[in-house]
Amino acid sequence: MTFKKAEWPRKLRSQEWFGGTGKNAIMHRSWMKNQGLPADTFDGRPIIGICNTWSELTPCNAHLRDIAERVKRGVFEAGGFPVEFPVFSCGESTLRPTAMMFRNLGAMDAEEAIRGNPIDGVVLLAGCDKTTPSLMMGAASVDIPAIVVSGGPMLNGKWRGKDVGSGTAIWQFSEMVKSGEMTLEEFMDAEQGMARSAGSCMTMGTASTMASMAEALGMTLPGNAAIPAVDARRRVLAQMSGRRIVDMVKDDLKPSDVLTREAFENAIRVNGAIGGSTNAVLHLLALAGRIGIDLSLDDWDRLGRDVPTIVNLQPSGKFLMEEFYYAGGLPAVMRAVGELGLLHKHALAVTGETIWDGVKAVENYDHDVILPVDKALTRSGGIAVLRGNLAPGGAVLKPSAASEHLMRHRGRAVVFESIEDYHARINDDALDIDENCVMVLKYCGPKGYPGMAEVGNMGLPAKVLKKGVTDMIRISDARMSGTAYGTVILHTAPEAAAGGPLAIVRNGDMIEVDVPARTLHLDVSDAEIAERLAAWNPPFDKPKSGYAMLYVDRVMQADTGADFDFLRGNRGSHVERDSH
Repeated sequence: MTFKKAEWPRKLRSQEWFGGTGKNAIMHRSWMKNQGLPADTFDGRPIIGICNTWSELTPCNAHLRDIAERVKRGVFEAGGFPVEFPVFSCGESTLRPTAMMFRNLGAMDAEEAIRGNPIDGVVLLAGCDKTTPSLMMGAASVDIPAIVVSGGPMLNGKWRGKDVGSGTAIWQFSEMVKSGEMTLEEFMDAEQGMARSAGSCMTMGTASTMASMAEALGMTLPGNAAIPAVDARRRVLAQMSGRRIVDMVKDDLKPSDVLTREAFENAIRVNGAIGGSTNAVLHLLALAGRIGIDLSLDDWDRLGRDVPTIVNLQPSGKFLMEEFYYAGGLPAVMRAVGELGLLHKHALAVTGETIWDGVKAVENYDHDVILPVDKALTRSGGIAVLRGNLAPGGAVLKPSAASEHLMRHRGRAVVFESIEDYHARINDDALDIDENCVMVLKYCGPKGYPGMAEVGNMGLPAKVLKKGVTDMIRISDARMSGTAYGTVILHTAPEAAAGGPLAIVRNGDMIEVDVPARTLHLDVSDAEIAERLAAWNPPFDKPKSGYAMLYVDRVMQADTGADFDFLRGNRGSHVERDSH
């Protein structure tokens, strides 16, 4: 199956600004020509926006200016005219209180910039975790032709002859320092080799996961997810994407043609196969809401449950993104998923062909990195969705990064009322905690932090680590980094700050977790839970001004993707009035 192309030539959207001899058209053209543009620039050729999240404050995206130049070459070669513009860049590594708080702001910025400017198609340049979903969400709400180009992962980290995974090594080494296995001097020395090139995390963290999700959805050219940022082939892909967007405009191939129900189901299954980040749950739910696809947590559990995790990458496995690319990258994984009968092969991609056309001939060049199905890291990958009286709206867990012996567990709750409470008490020898306890963290959800920070993978107490214990069950309404690992239950909905049951858990309460049965139970009677909830009051005041106030007032819960309630749906590309 191929996409039914529109008749060409046809009137382009940009001609509403630049076409004709009227006063407004002349003004629009003449102001643009102060950049030294030839007279025929606006005579009907497609105007291609390059939506760039470049920022030196977003280290993962700091090389995107160069990538943009490569895109421009491709646009010119295909007969289009490229115009680059900036949008908000929500970088995970430096932005406070958390980049997730600003994903929706980035999506609003991208949406309004795309809609309000005279462009016929758009190339979305993304990298760090939240920039990929924010741009796709914004583009989906406008629905003009769009293609994603990722910045790519860093080269493998190196330290003392070993590969070091960005993010994952931070969690590992910091725990080793607390347990006495590593000195602080060694930790500081390792820092120098963790991020040694341009690009995003080279583990299967959220950045690599979301690049993979964009590719699995069909929103990129094949191979986009894994090419290292500094590999020359990343620039080739950018140039080819510039060529392709011009043809997409001519064909009128839009996000709504690509982002179908089948595309989302493909992405969910691919996420299971790669051992992708739990953050993908939030982002795909939000994206589906923008394009009008009814996607739910139950879809994540149902579709991912029978998918084996075959990508042997940290944090679930051993290798890093360099090896993944050399092994065949995401196309090789998608071919394997398709051969298991778990891929909608007819789903359309931005290439204008089916998703299967782009992957059916690829090979797996390293069966230690992309494993055979009979040697999968876990037979049931994907995301487990747990429900019960502690999480009526659901909570999520990543089985490929969890400990098998904790998949069924009953333990005593040790409660932290805030992230500050956790930091103040976790290494106190007087804390009444052992490896059988269940660590509970409150008020770190969308409204509570605010922004739902990546603090759910709470570090274990030093006195437990010194016993050689490396994992405990942790429950919160927070997120965790895609580079993190452990038996961590996240995104508990409703969150504590919205009056969810998590808010009334007390020290000493017994909690039962049964991942195979998908249950999360607080061993307290319904009457007692109701009584506690009736007496509950929020322990903090809501923000009274600025974006934080808007965010807390209008953000939805994690089980629907934590988008703003007023942003769901496709608002289209039409602009009501000319400005002159």
